[in-house]
Amino acid sequence: MIIELSEFFNNPSIIEIGSLKIQYYAVTWLLSAVFIYLFLSRNKIITEIGLSNDDVNDMVFLYGLFFGAMCGGRIGYMFFYGTNQLISDPLSLFYIWQGGLSFHGGLVGVILSLLLFCKRKKIEFLRLMDGVALSMPIGLGLVRIGNFLNGELYGKATNGEWGFIFPTDPFGLLRHPSQLYESFGEGLVLFAILLIISKFTKIKGVVSSCFLIIYGLIRFIIEFYRQPDAHIGYVAFDSLSMGQILCLPMILIGIVMFIYSRKTA
Repeated sequence: MIIELSEFFNNPSIIEIGSLKIQYYAVTWLLSAVFIYLFLSRNKIITEIGLSNDDVNDMVFLYGLFFGAMCGGRIGYMFFYGTNQLISDPLSLFYIWQGGLSFHGGLVGVILSLLLFCKRKKIEFLRLMDGVALSMPIGLGLVRIGNFLNGELYGKATNGEWGFIFPTDPFGLLRHPSQLYESFGEGLVLFAILLIISKFTKIKGVVSSCFLIIYGLIRFIIEFYRQPDAHIGYVAFDSLSMGQILCLPMILIGIVMFIYSRKTA
């Protein structure tokens, strides 16, 4: 089945009123934070820790979304994907209207910001991260849908009977809808697996370590279907993208965390 997308998928703005633009990507980020908040405010792990709804609100919107995902994601993107631009124009770090957020940078930002949150609230970091990790596929799945609606981060060309033609593609090729693959894998599949794991273990750190391992593996595999960034291309062995390279230490850290959690249980 070949699907040729309309120009709707080449317009990142839902509403434009003069210079005011409300974009799909921003909406999916906001919806992610709202749904994560609703999930965590009713999550058993968070309830056991003793956080109030106000605490969860601060944790999700201030520490997680703003300081963690957005600031960390922007710094990570410029460091991993926009190094040359950052060197030539350091102020480009703040050009957020140009787009560019890195999941791996955002993940580091979330970890660091929530570490500060835990110290401020005097709560156990690994236990909190188990609850947070369980909620993260909600955001991952929604944000990838935002990428799809924007017609960005599409997949490699395919000669098969299945594919999409994106209006944002200057070559007009039939491509894998890798954004939807990622939304399904990093969203629904990852959430289901982590939910099952959380039902069968009470060992702190297991859910969060499994998140790092399983997300890293899913992302690594799906990246084979995703078109690498044009200004970077492949960075290793003529077949591995920057996203895949960044998944490797993530998987390794997850394995070390898992072993540590089991040994100290």
